[in-house]
Amino acid sequence: MIDANKFLEQFMGGNAGAGQGAGKAPGTGGGFVKGAVAGGVLGLLVGNKKVRKMGGGMLAYGGTAAAGALAFKAYQNWQQGKQVATAPVATEQDMRHVDARFLPQQTASTGNGGNFALTLVMAMISAAKADGHIDAQEQTHIFEQVEKMSLDSESKGFVFDALRQPADLAQIASQVQGIEQAAEVYLVSRSVLDVDHPAERSYLQALAHRLDLPADLVAHLDHQVTGE
Repeated sequence: MIDANKFLEQFMGGNAGAGQGAGKAPGTGGGFVKGAVAGGVLGLLVGNKKVRKMGGGMLAYGGTAAAGALAFKAYQNWQQGKQVATAPVATEQDMRHVDARFLPQQTASTGNGGNFALTLVMAMISAAKADGHIDAQEQTHIFEQVEKMSLDSESKGFVFDALRQPADLAQIASQVQGIEQAAEVYLVSRSVLDVDHPAERSYLQALAHRLDLPADLVAHLDHQVTGE
């Protein structure tokens, strides 16, 4: 049986101890999003250059803790009616004060009895395929690299199956329970997408619609990823 939380951290390539003060994260301006290159499976899927641009700092430095902090900060700013352009961006300190609803380790169940950590993995794989760059040749390369990773066989199988399947936004949305989980699914997807690419922008808009996210909350989530 997959250890879903461990798998999610390995997938994102995050530093699991970062939230306890291991290392330093950038403090402002899209804090986690402008740091080191992400490792893990996600780095293979989107390429290190793109990860650095769109989500490398968050994913490489803090993994799930940083993702939760960014989603929670966006949610707080939205609830408090803050202006998006001037709303505070999550910092390293915020990783220590994340509402449990935004931590996959604390919110294992999803709407259909699944596991939220696995839903986040599926969402990121689906988003990484949005621009169509993962063709058969690239998929074979990714399979070969994943085989070399220290993932258990079930986790590798999960990645392989998800890569082979077409993106299914309805399925992803059906595994989400509540606006908190919806916000985090959107945020991790946004972190690996480049909205300047038409196909990726369309995918993100369709995802937000499927997740039934308010437009102003989406704007706050975008702000947490880009710092802009």
